[in-house]
Amino acid sequence: MLIKLDDLSGPEVRELIREHLHSMTLHSPPESIHALGIEKLCAPGVTFWSAWDDSDLLGCGALKELDRMHGEIKSMRTSSHHLRKGVARRMLQHIIDEAKLRGYRRLSLETGSMDAFMPARDLYVSFGFQYCEPFAYYTEDPNSVFMKLEISSKGLTL
Repeated sequence: MLIKLDDLSGPEVRELIREHLHSMTLHSPPESIHALGIEKLCAPGVTFWSAWDDSDLLGCGALKELDRMHGEIKSMRTSSHHLRKGVARRMLQHIIDEAKLRGYRRLSLETGSMDAFMPARDLYVSFGFQYCEPFAYYTEDPNSVFMKLEISSKGLTL
């Protein structure tokens, strides 16, 4: 699996983002959808990666800088053809490693509270994320769950 920076110009990546946004509409009311479209994923302060096996797109993930010490995980998605192959686990580790390199002290995320999002929540908990209050621009929402990971720079070799 190769994880690489991506400019979101490829048709496979664009289709995966469309699939991601469509999936959100199946499980969340419009006012509770916080997934980013292509334009917002290309905005300054957002870094986007895609995961590949040769020419086969496996998944994607993004990191949005909230401030110099705080990042937000966005657009974590595994292609429906590659579920339960460890793609999300590898992408999440990649994002956490990048956050450490940037000197972030916290990573946060928003995900759905519905059963369809339970595998994602379980993944985040397995990495040490804890449930928390809304952060940044988010507000309380019964359809959203907020999580955070406090990052220590101890043991990080640059």
